[in-house]
Amino acid sequence: MEETIGVTGASQIPKQRGEQLLDTAVRYAEERHWDVFPGAWLEHDGDRPRCSCDAVGCTSPGAHPTGPGWAGQASGTGSAVRRMWSKQPRASILLPTGRTFEALDVPETAGCLALARMERMGLPLGPVTRTPDRRMLFLVLPGASAKVPDMVRNLGWAPAALDLICRGEGEYIAAPPTRMGPHGSVQWARRPTASNRWLPDAEELISPLAYACARDVAAARSR
Repeated sequence: MEETIGVTGASQIPKQRGEQLLDTAVRYAEERHWDVFPGAWLEHDGDRPRCSCDAVGCTSPGAHPTGPGWAGQASGTGSAVRRMWSKQPRASILLPTGRTFEALDVPETAGCLALARMERMGLPLGPVTRTPDRRMLFLVLPGASAKVPDMVRNLGWAPAALDLICRGEGEYIAAPPTRMGPHGSVQWARRPTASNRWLPDAEELISPLAYACARDVAAARSR
């Protein structure tokens, strides 16, 4: 049986525990060779959890960098990760994109449709996350952001018309089991395993993703 990086199930979302975050962040660095860095966290001192940044109207509570120097802070070594989380055990786990992977970010409805189609087609898939704000992110090889717009045009769609975002260099994503505001945690729709260690190229996934996003747009217009 393949070993997987354990995450919280969808049916039960406990409060983040420092030891869980530390252990998971170290495993991302040591087992997947992903750079990681600590972000903001949620404070539970009132009726609703609030972001540690204390900003009014924080758009990503508990799941964003704490300062402008986050890119230089990210590390892929277990010892550095342990040092970072020892300073703030409740920090969210953030992964910079554009290094070992990029992420194709789509609405959850389109992502579920595309994922089912990809599995039927037997396409090679990497890990896929699902966020509490109903997004799904498909991890692919670096370089996707430079190619995706032209690939979408070649398939017959205008990139600006589809809700398909490529997270590349200079950006980041939140990794499971990071909590995002009061609504829940980032989870794996498709977990990291030994079989998906090698990521697909965006070109292998773009057709079902673009098709699913186009259907999503059409359905929204008809409602």
